[in-house]
Amino acid sequence: MKSNNVLIVTKKELFGIYAEKTIVFAILLQLFIALFSSFLMVGLTTMYDPNALSGYQGVEYGIGYVGSDGDLYSIIDGRRDLRAYGMDLNTAIASLKERQLSAVVFVPDTPPDAEGPILVTLYMLQNDIQSAIVEVKMKEAFLAYEEELRTLRSDRLTLNPIRLNFPDSGGRSNYFEFVFALLIPLLVFMPAIISAALIIDLITEEYQSETLETLLSTTVTYGEMLWGKILACIAIVPIQSGAWLALLAANGIVVQHPLEILLHVICGSLILIIIGAFCALHYRERTSAQFIFSTAVVVMIIIAMSVPYNPLNLIVRLAVGTIGSLHWIVLSGVLALALFLSILLTRYAGRISRLPR
Repeated sequence: MKSNNVLIVTKKELFGIYAEKTIVFAILLQLFIALFSSFLMVGLTTMYDPNALSGYQGVEYGIGYVGSDGDLYSIIDGRRDLRAYGMDLNTAIASLKERQLSAVVFVPDTPPDAEGPILVTLYMLQNDIQSAIVEVKMKEAFLAYEEELRTLRSDRLTLNPIRLNFPDSGGRSNYFEFVFALLIPLLVFMPAIISAALIIDLITEEYQSETLETLLSTTVTYGEMLWGKILACIAIVPIQSGAWLALLAANGIVVQHPLEILLHVICGSLILIIIGAFCALHYRERTSAQFIFSTAVVVMIIIAMSVPYNPLNLIVRLAVGTIGSLHWIVLSGVLALALFLSILLTRYAGRISRLPR
């Protein structure tokens, strides 16, 4: 296998990827979104943990209050982001349907010191983004009201409850937990999955467009053609992943060990790309190969997540700088697996090249 021929095919495929405006626009769209990752973080963190919205102020939501108990009314109306309006239930529900109110609270005429529990009903609009925000804020008001009731009824306790002392979180929110535990692994491995799907298109296109014979009529062999395409797909992985990490850093999110992260991503990408190449060589048809590859990736992710030092865990611990030198051992194992699959792929490609096309 001549390295010059492999590089020629690699350059050809890279120019082809550049000429394919759909792929270029998709990459530019990813980078454009990353430029505004501050807004992206707020939205995705909300999906990951709605409680993250509780700290955001600036909008006052109207709450219809139905009931005679003034304690909960005072708690709701005392917040800067909620305003309580006393009214009857029918009027409150009608106003809620017309979106003049954000929620309605119904409190029965049960004294706070009554023997039985106090059943509070919260009415909200279904499938509404604003309702999700108001629900989090109302949860805080209900917890404060619950604490008042517990204090008021504390004389009924016959035994002293065991007090649990949890360590102080230091005011940290789930924002950074979401960023480092979910978003960063997702961003750096997404180019790997895209490149693995791309190798299937590059190989099956040669068969479906019947250009393989023309390519092999030159000095390029079947194996050189295959590895040239693989190198082209690998080349765009560190570019995209590195751009994500750089843009995150530009937005104030410091990621530790970026070079080590890129090494793990490249080795993992090589394994995925080789599996994609296997599927493409076996089926030689895009739809079937993509389906089998997608199924195989799902199974691989499930198996990998059951391993203690799985790729996602490694990326997270590298990003926060808590793994030490252990990741080099894992990287060696992944690299050994990638080399083993490379040998199998080369032999399989050699056998395919001798078959009639």
